[in-house]
Amino acid sequence: MAKVEKTLADGGTQVKEKETKKAKAKKSTKTKEPKRSKTKATISELKKVSWPTFGKTMKQTGMVISVVVLFMLVTLGIDSLLSWLLKLITNI
Repeated sequence: MAKVEKTLADGGTQVKEKETKKAKAKKSTKTKEPKRSKTKATISELKKVSWPTFGKTMKQTGMVISVVVLFMLVTLGIDSLLSWLLKLITNI
């Protein structure tokens, strides 16, 4: 602990002990629970999760792939259109 002196308005001084950053860090990193109880708590929370069925997962995956393909086709179409317009303007 570092001591800090403060000069008061009446001319006196006041001494306070100030915690260093290292001392504060040591206090904040101390955990009272062992890691095993945190692991058990995590596992118990994961048991409460409502996991999707395989069929639902496959349907959602199919939707994601469909949307990606759709956006790919739209982007390809815009790119082709702009490329055609650029060739038309520049006469290359």
